[in-house]
Amino acid sequence: MMETKSAAYGIYPRHILLPELACTLNQAGFDNEDICMVMSPAHPVAKIVRDASMLERESSALSARMIGWVSALGAVVIPSVGLFIRSQAFFRALVVEQEFPCFRGKSRTLAGLGFADDDADRLDHELSDDDGVLVYVTCQKGARTDCAIDLLRRTGARETAILGSGLAVAMS
Repeated sequence: MMETKSAAYGIYPRHILLPELACTLNQAGFDNEDICMVMSPAHPVAKIVRDASMLERESSALSARMIGWVSALGAVVIPSVGLFIRSQAFFRALVVEQEFPCFRGKSRTLAGLGFADDDADRLDHELSDDDGVLVYVTCQKGARTDCAIDLLRRTGARETAILGSGLAVAMS
């Protein structure tokens, strides 16, 4: 399980602009190393990363920028496509302590982040049914967690919760 004081997450639809979301979190004081994204292989960013070697010359600049961007975050997991980990905490949670769960599916990845088995399975199915993304932010308990949840809600998350609270809130 991810050893953090607290974590908040939000589930986003495919149309959310992930670099802008990360920038919003950064402006609120969350470092890139505090941010993990688990995305469907069908998500547009996942497609750019997966197809990077097949893109034409003018598109290769976009794929290089996108790979550079995902590499700057704490972790980005795209099952069956790739894994980018910058943060030692995410490395331990996703790879070392879990014996490479991120290569066995999203629910194992989510379990490595500290999600209960039922929640991990539910979110795995939800992310598999569309091309969305789960954004996970580590933070201090209290006001920082409240700030993270508020930002995730205001930026369009359709579900948000504080990890382990059992208080997921569906957003319309």
